[in-house]
Amino acid sequence: MRVFSQEESRFGVLTVRRRRLTARGVQPIGTVQQVFAGCYVYGAVAPTTGERFFREPPSLNAESFQRFLDAVAAAFSDRLNSLLLENRGAHTAPRLPLPANVRLVCLPPDCPELNPIERVWRDLQESIAWQPFRHVDAPQDELSQLWQAYYAPTRHSLIGYTYLVEAVNALLT
Repeated sequence: MRVFSQEESRFGVLTVRRRRLTARGVQPIGTVQQVFAGCYVYGAVAPTTGERFFREPPSLNAESFQRFLDAVAAAFSDRLNSLLLENRGAHTAPRLPLPANVRLVCLPPDCPELNPIERVWRDLQESIAWQPFRHVDAPQDELSQLWQAYYAPTRHSLIGYTYLVEAVNALLT
């Protein structure tokens, strides 16, 4: 069985602003664009191996999540795949038929800090902070390059929650 941490996020052309080191009382200076175009990303990352699967749907809803589940099932058809995710409406919609090799394990509501992939999203947003993007595809390309450039120890430091994998395995066996 393979365990994935799953979550979706929105990345856009609107500049991600973060703290910068400045003199006391001086506001950080940076180029900021007020453009609200963006893209959505569904992601699943295996905490123990670093295997990953990302998709960019047009919206975040039950239909897009269903397409994501079907794609995960097809991409990792050799084993049973457990997705650790938040207990949101789109994840638990009654009309959501699960593929035969996919199981969902829901975290308690309002506890995103328990999901390891949240640390990946936060690290990626830190990496693109203060970068102005001209087109909505630019953040997607940048995020893809950043994730590919992560070394195995970096990935493991972000998502290496082996105790979660053991807990999910205990739940499903």
